[in-house]
Amino acid sequence: MSERETEILVVGGGLGGVAAALAATRAGHTVVLTEETDWIGGQLTAQAVPPDEHPWIERFGCTASYRELREGIRAYYRRAYPLRAEALRQRELNPGAGRVSKLCHEPRVALAVLQELCQPQIAAGLLTILLQHKPIRAHVHGDLVEAITLAGPDGAEITVRAAYVLDATESGDLLPMAGVEHVTGAEAAAEHNEPHAPDLADPYNLQGITYCFALSHHQGENHVIDRPEMYSFWRTYRPEFWPGPLIGFRAPDPRTLEPTERTFRPNPDIDPLAVSADQSADAGDKELWGFRRILARGLHQPGSFDSDITLVNWPLNDYWLMPAMEIDGGVDADGVRTALHEAKHLSLSVLYWLQTEAPRHDGGTGFPGLKLRNEITGTADGLAKAPYIRESRRIRAKRTVTERDVALELVGPAGGTRYPDSVGIGSYRIDLHPSTGGDNYIDVASVPFEIPLGALLPQRVRNLLPAAKNLGTTHITNGCFRLHPVEWNVGEVSGHLAGFALRNGVEPHQVHAETKLLDSFTQELDRAGVERRWPDIRGY
Repeated sequence: MSERETEILVVGGGLGGVAAALAATRAGHTVVLTEETDWIGGQLTAQAVPPDEHPWIERFGCTASYRELREGIRAYYRRAYPLRAEALRQRELNPGAGRVSKLCHEPRVALAVLQELCQPQIAAGLLTILLQHKPIRAHVHGDLVEAITLAGPDGAEITVRAAYVLDATESGDLLPMAGVEHVTGAEAAAEHNEPHAPDLADPYNLQGITYCFALSHHQGENHVIDRPEMYSFWRTYRPEFWPGPLIGFRAPDPRTLEPTERTFRPNPDIDPLAVSADQSADAGDKELWGFRRILARGLHQPGSFDSDITLVNWPLNDYWLMPAMEIDGGVDADGVRTALHEAKHLSLSVLYWLQTEAPRHDGGTGFPGLKLRNEITGTADGLAKAPYIRESRRIRAKRTVTERDVALELVGPAGGTRYPDSVGIGSYRIDLHPSTGGDNYIDVASVPFEIPLGALLPQRVRNLLPAAKNLGTTHITNGCFRLHPVEWNVGEVSGHLAGFALRNGVEPHQVHAETKLLDSFTQELDRAGVERRWPDIRGY
């Protein structure tokens, strides 16, 4: 076993982890960033999920570094792709012309831009990235996490010692490992007086996961995959709360739960420059091909691409039969492996159904020309490198954000809870997908919200900070805190906080408790371009 030391260890190379590493290294601190897959970027890359963002994202409502990432992605397309002149001139270029986001794009492009952002810190000797390293043990003394041991791709172990450890894993993996007090699943309604929480707590009730995949369509060709081993099961599976088989174009509307027919028509003859991506006006999820399209052939010079590329992250391939996370007393490592296996075969079964049985607009069945684009996801099986994880373990924090802080019907249109310790902002509907506890969609209007520093502080442990979806939210409010710009904001602030504590010889809890330290820290965030307050806005 080898050992190394660093000032800050960031475990998990998703969006929060990268943001944390950039914030700390740009302030001059040494950071080791580890990642379980071979791609940094998490939900934007390895999970292949285009960004879910609020309608004001082009003007305000994110950190300056997140905006740097977004503009870097657009610059990549302008520099490297054969865009037609009208698309090239668009300031708010949407490369995929998808309706889920104003910046639908390919995972590899985001990966390239994230690597570019990290490269100066690597060259300066401040940042070390360990890919394909999975945390396996925490070394804890009292209220301090002294080191984390990780297993590399060849099984060799490395122990990294650090003054601060940031948990940016997709599921909050360090929390049970280090004995950090935390919550999984759904809290009881009485715990936080949340109207949409269940009567009884259920630690095994987590939002479903999804193995995303990318498709193009080539008329007259045959790209039908082998029949998946679980196809018979998934083809006939019908949840009690679903209006038909799960694999089908009829599914609940997330906001009303009314049965709603989806449509699917590859490569529609519509100018992608005319597509609007504003989920506050139209969820955009009723026409599946264009919903999460990540490359629009019509944006490019004629003949450059013979098909769009779309990303399949639909109601059809959400998996919720069992949790994909180890939970004491209920789910072990074998259970997680089973869940991931079944989730993969659900997505492959959706593809096979689309290719062979799905109803077409011309009255026929099946789209054999659908091609699984494994080069887009960087995998042999064509599925994303990792499942899209919507819900993490969450720290028991100094301050827990609840439904009463953010739900529109509870706080009113003037806005949500304002915090004296705000360290960021975000906005998204409380959007919970069907869960392992048997819940249908829970979709609740919410208001633009602030992120309190207290939600980033464990109640007891002094030097471990959440840097992803594992901050102090509830099962309900996780639904609006789990998206790309908020995860980045949380990670960035944790990176700043660890660096601030090191430079000033204090601990994060002191920064929160002492007014002068908090003022000094928030001024640092202001200088870094972390927006901490919303302007007066309406229409959400």
